Amino acid sequence: MPDSTSSTSSSSRAPTAHPEFAIVRAHAAGLDIGAEEIWAASPPGEHPQTVQQFGTFTTDLHALKAWLKERGIKTVAMESTGVYWIPIYDVLDRAGIEVFLVNARHVKSVTGRKTDLLDCQWIQKLHSCGLLHGSFRPSQKIVGVRSLFRHRAELIREAASCVQRMQKALTQMNVQLHHVVTDITGHTGLAIIEAILAGERNPATLAKLRHHRCKQNEATIAKALTGTWLDEHLFTIRQHLATWKHFQAQIANTDTAINEALGDVPDHPDANRTPPAPPKLGQGGLGFDARTACHQKFGVDLTAIEGIGANTAMTILSEIGPDFSRFPTSAAFCAWLGLAPNTRITGGKPISSRVTRTHNRANLALRQAASALRRSKSALGALARNLERRLGASRSIVAMAHRLARYIYAMVTKGSAYVVRSLEDLEERRRDQQKRQLIHLASELGYGLVPQ
Repeated sequence: MPDSTSSTSSSSRAPTAHPEFAIVRAHAAGLDIGAEEIWAASPPGEHPQTVQQFGTFTTDLHALKAWLKERGIKTVAMESTGVYWIPIYDVLDRAGIEVFLVNARHVKSVTGRKTDLLDCQWIQKLHSCGLLHGSFRPSQKIVGVRSLFRHRAELIREAASCVQRMQKALTQMNVQLHHVVTDITGHTGLAIIEAILAGERNPATLAKLRHHRCKQNEATIAKALTGTWLDEHLFTIRQHLATWKHFQAQIANTDTAINEALGDVPDHPDANRTPPAPPKLGQGGLGFDARTACHQKFGVDLTAIEGIGANTAMTILSEIGPDFSRFPTSAAFCAWLGLAPNTRITGGKPISSRVTRTHNRANLALRQAASALRRSKSALGALARNLERRLGASRSIVAMAHRLARYIYAMVTKGSAYVVRSLEDLEERRRDQQKRQLIHLASELGYGLVPQ
């Protein structure tokens, strides 16, 4: 790899300004990032050396920073390539250089041979002309909370895989415990599994370990626990159970770390003025009072919205943060979430209005909340069921998630509390809408409506 201070290109290979594109960012640079090397391009004409290659070690990143500072660079654009961009972003951001993290789909290379050198020059050209938009990135304190919360989600997935492997081993012995208990890691399931690993084989004795709130009776559970006991499967169950308990301890430690990281995030000034609504059941499996923590940071209680639990509110806080100023309108907020229709028009006719596919975790959390609303006995639940009859399951979930996102944006930006509507209010509004439609239709046909 060439040294970061050595010259690898000459200004003759740098792009020249095209008269059709006006330069709006005179001191802009472009970076092409790889796992082992970084290519940087500065504006042409100011220095004889406009393209430089750097390594990815920390000393190379500081050399890149010095190289950009020497050329008076004030803003840099780079693609969001895996996780390789994060150390570069941090170094340049601390140096006072404005960093634009752009979507790779927005930086399509021109037709021709594709190389890292040409890519960094093309990024620099687009950025200097103002054709690139930076991706949203919350404050550094929220980024810390987000990293911990995402790590917690990974631990939950790993723990769930251990439960699935225990179920597989039980099924291979025809011990169908998961058919008579809702969760084999619950009170009844854990008591029975630990008794089995301790040497108990009598189904009637094992069935007596059921919790009094278990729906199945002892006779049914005893039938499910009659199987073929094999040492190799019992061995795997023992190991997976130990691994599951280890993950539970790790999740508890992560919850403590998240709660401590939230202490560094400043509280909202109005957090103490508006008392939160009565608490909902549970904390979404979190080991701390996430509902109160979210209320202190946002200044409003997002869990007052039907379908929004403590876990969903924590996802919104960890992925976005309490500051929504980056999104000027609710439409921009919903578009960033990937919940707004992406209408495409050609020849004066709309050809598509599907939402943009995204891996946004806040999008997924709101979709899950919208899906749960279909079983809610609230006004939003009735609205969700009505949309499902009209649009189908998948489209109604997106529509309800879009509605929840607008509610959240209005509450956070305006500081207003959520007003719960009853089913009677929804029915009265529906009747008023039907009445207006009838009056309009009658007037178009030349009739008048006379109330009885």
